[in-house]
Amino acid sequence: MKHSIITRLVMMFAASALIIFSLIGGVLYAVVKNELLRHERDGLVTTFNDIEYMVSRIGTVDRWARVQAKLDTLTPADGKVRFWVFSDDPRFSYGKDLAELHEFDYDPKNIGRLRIKGKEFPLHTLTKILPAYLDRPAIRLTVGVDTEPYFETLRTFVAAMIGLSLIGVFLVILFGYWIARTGLQPLKKMSDKAQTLSPKNLSERLTVSALPDELSDLAQAFNGALDRMENAYKQLEAFNADVAHELRTPLANLIGETQVALSRERSAPEFETVLQSNLEELDRLRSIINDMLFLARCDQGEAATSLVHTVIADEVQKTIEFFEFVLDEMEMSVEVTGDIEATSMIETALFRRALTNLLQNAIQHSPAGARIKVSIDAQNKDVQVAVSNPGEPIEQRHLPRLFDRFYRVDTARREVDGIHGHGLGLAIVKAIALMHGGTAFAASRSGITTIGFTVGGKAA
Repeated sequence: MKHSIITRLVMMFAASALIIFSLIGGVLYAVVKNELLRHERDGLVTTFNDIEYMVSRIGTVDRWARVQAKLDTLTPADGKVRFWVFSDDPRFSYGKDLAELHEFDYDPKNIGRLRIKGKEFPLHTLTKILPAYLDRPAIRLTVGVDTEPYFETLRTFVAAMIGLSLIGVFLVILFGYWIARTGLQPLKKMSDKAQTLSPKNLSERLTVSALPDELSDLAQAFNGALDRMENAYKQLEAFNADVAHELRTPLANLIGETQVALSRERSAPEFETVLQSNLEELDRLRSIINDMLFLARCDQGEAATSLVHTVIADEVQKTIEFFEFVLDEMEMSVEVTGDIEATSMIETALFRRALTNLLQNAIQHSPAGARIKVSIDAQNKDVQVAVSNPGEPIEQRHLPRLFDRFYRVDTARREVDGIHGHGLGLAIVKAIALMHGGTAFAASRSGITTIGFTVGGKAA
C-alpha cells in the first residue's frame, strides 16, 4: 500500500516521539523507583534505630511489659508499621503471628520482604540480632513497613507517564502533519507546475530560484531532463522531416518516370530504360531503409561480435582500392600515414563500411586533384583512424552535429560520379565506433577537415 510523503513523515515523527517518550519514561521510572525505595528504607532505618535503642536496654521481665505497651502504642491501626521480637524465652517475645513468621528471608544487610495474609502488598523489613542483656536472652528484632504507598506511587507515576506520552505522541502527530505539509508545499507547487508542461510549450522550465536548496537540485535535474527531451523532440521532428524528404525524392522520381512512360505507347527499349531508372531509385530506397535498420539495431545496444585481430593499415588499403577508379577519374590520391603496424580486434566488414563512408565523404567535399590523407594512430588501448581532406571549412557550430542522422552542413545534394549520399554515412561511422567501444570525432581548421573514429586495440 502506497503512502504519501506527509503520511510517512508523520508516522516517523510519531514513532520517534514514542521511542523518545518511552526511553525518558523508563529512565524516570527507574529514578523515581530508586528514590522512593531509598526514602522508604531511610524511614525504616530511622524507626528501627529508635526501637533498637529502646529494646536493647531492657533486660528484665518487669520492664519488658513496658516495651510491649510502647510497641502497641507505636503500631498504627492500619498496620502500616509492624514490630516483631523473636526470642527463645516467650516472655521476651512480641508481635502477632510469631509462629508463622518465625522464619523468613532477609539479605546480608538485614533487609527483607515479608508477605502477610490479608495484605495486598508485602512489607519491607529490617532485622537485627540483639545480644543478651541481664535476664533477657538474645533476641531478633524485626521492623516492617507497608509498601502500599510505594507501589501506589509507582502505579500512579506509570499511569501518568503513559497518559502524558500518548498526549505527547498525539501532539507530535498534529504538529508533524502541519510541519510536513508546510515543508512540502514547494514540492507540491513544483508538481503542479510540472503538470502544466506540454509538448506545445517545450521551452517552459521550472523556476529554481524560488525553491529551497533541497529541491533546487531536483528542479535543475528536471529542467536538464526537459532540455534533453526538447532537443530529442526537435531532433525527432527534424529526423522525420529528413526521412520524409529522402523517401519522397526517389518515390517522386519513380512515380514521375512511370507516369511519363505510361502517357503514350513506348517501345520495349524505352520501357527497359524506365525500368532501369526505377531500379536505381528502388535501390536507393533499399539503401536508406537498410541503413536506418542498422542504426536502429545499434541504438538497441548491438555490439560487434565477429572480431578478429587485424592490422589496421591492411584494411585501410583494401578499402582505398575500392575507390581506385573514382580517384583516378578525379585525379585524387590517398596517402596512409601514422602507425602502419597498429593492430586491433575489429569486425572487418563493419570497419570497412565506416572507412568507406569517410572516404566517400572526403571525395565528395574535395576539389579535383586533391590529396586525401588517412592517418592511423595507436593511443594506449585504442587505435584512431582519421580521414583528412582539403575543402571548404566547416563552422564550429556544425561539428558536434555532423554525426546526427540526415544532417548536412550544405542542404544542397551533391553527387560525384554516381556516389550519392543520403545523410546517414557519418551516423553509421559513429554507430560502428560505438560497437567497437570507441568514439567518433570531427575537426575543421585551416581549410582541412578531419573526420575519424577510434576502435579498441593496441600497437603491434
